[in-house]
Amino acid sequence: MKQSLDPKKINSLRRLSQILDNAIAIPGTKYRLGLDPILGLIPGGGDTIAGALGAYIIIEAARMGISREILWQMVANLLFDSVAGTVPVVGDVFDVAWKANVRNMDLLESQVSVPQDESNRQNSLLFLIGLTILLLLMVVGFATLTFFIFRWVWSLFN
Repeated sequence: MKQSLDPKKINSLRRLSQILDNAIAIPGTKYRLGLDPILGLIPGGGDTIAGALGAYIIIEAARMGISREILWQMVANLLFDSVAGTVPVVGDVFDVAWKANVRNMDLLESQVSVPQDESNRQNSLLFLIGLTILLLLMVVGFATLTFFIFRWVWSLFN
């Protein structure tokens, strides 16, 4: 049985991933950047907002019944992106190259044509709740880490 994914939802999530990772062409190069690395420049909250938007893509993928294996790959992409984002400036440069949200959309869209067992395709409510809690803890955890890093840096200058 093939997964039936809502094309409107897929397009909406694809647009969000493009805005986050590929919205602006860097003149004279083949590279593009999006809102994710720009938000990362905002002290204290930018990475949290970008992480929450990336988590939204994963939660929607789970609601569509994407396999757990793919969902865990998506979480790993976002986690890797979030960990790198905690390093000021270097993390934002990394965001330009890594593009976790586009990677996650590629994973999601790869499932459209993959036959799935009904048991593998459906994510239980308990799994969805657990995944949502994990993603929320991840976003809040990195926001807290950012806060403490800024507080520590501030204390060095006082």
